[in-house]
Amino acid sequence: MSGGKTPYSDLPPQAFWRTGVAEPGLAGLRALWSSRWALPADARFATFGSCFAQHIGRALIARGRNWLDAEPAPGRTPPEIARAFNYGIFSARTGNIYTAAQLLLLVRLAAGEDDPDLPESWAAGARVADSLRPAIEPSGFASVEEARLSRLSMVRAFRRAIAGADVFVFTLGLTEGWENAATGQPYAMCPGTAAGSFDPACHRFRDYRFGEIREALDQAVAIMRRINPGLRILLTVSPVPLTATASGRHVLVATTQSKAVLRAVAGELAASDADVDYFPSYEIIAGAPAAARFYEANLRSVTQAGVDTVMGHFFAGLRLDAPEAHAGEEGARQVSEAEAEARMAADDLVCEEQLLEAYARGRA
Repeated sequence: MSGGKTPYSDLPPQAFWRTGVAEPGLAGLRALWSSRWALPADARFATFGSCFAQHIGRALIARGRNWLDAEPAPGRTPPEIARAFNYGIFSARTGNIYTAAQLLLLVRLAAGEDDPDLPESWAAGARVADSLRPAIEPSGFASVEEARLSRLSMVRAFRRAIAGADVFVFTLGLTEGWENAATGQPYAMCPGTAAGSFDPACHRFRDYRFGEIREALDQAVAIMRRINPGLRILLTVSPVPLTATASGRHVLVATTQSKAVLRAVAGELAASDADVDYFPSYEIIAGAPAAARFYEANLRSVTQAGVDTVMGHFFAGLRLDAPEAHAGEEGARQVSEAEAEARMAADDLVCEEQLLEAYARGRA
């Protein structure tokens, strides 16, 4: 056996599987993440992405941090009504953003590079749905014009969230999506599931590849930095499996590929950009040490214990020790303690993809 020191000789315990994972066990995991930035003590966070992203916004509110609500509910709307109409779920009323293609389109709209009148409106019974946010109104909009005005409000709020944030937190959810075959407009959901009707001649399935996702994120980050040059991006990957897949693969295989690609893209982007970081929520919930104990009986929904564990690691690694930067400014929404508790008590996430579960039930 050769002697002398090697690059492994002085590594800390967390660098080795035995001392970093096997011996401490799930409850003893430490140093999973440390933010690469020293943020202001009053740093402003904007949160967007898949349904799991909602947990981060809730946790920031509960801990009294500056969570940006750039599109609050009107007036004195009761919390339960505001939530039903998707206010206070993300930092603007975007609905779930599942793919990088969706994010890029919204960023381009916010920057004025695309026309917010171009995205389609869909029929929703006798009413109208926005193809960018098909479930944003519980019963749809009264008219195409009403849907358009609501979209314009959201686009302006999304820009305010980008411009006002110190950290833009984005949870990557899916590689699979649907788009208009002629225009390339990405949809939040497959037409015909939440609203609209499916036409195989007009609607195209996409399983976005690594390069396409990386390019979309690179473009989105570049545009956001033109709006806010000091913006930091914190990426994470949702640990929630796919509800359904249109890829032709078994849903377990499709989920594994999707999460592996998203994790690889996020890691590559963070490694190449000092103002992009990655937080391992996916690894905490779906990794081997958890042994699926953080999933409900459906093996998809994340338990409250799992959410609490993720947030414990998040705040343990979050560095908020730089001087305050926003004293005397307005921007971050002041959320009352009662409202924060009410929001944390609402266990059900707003997760549009779960609408696909109805099709599985229909086969039973």
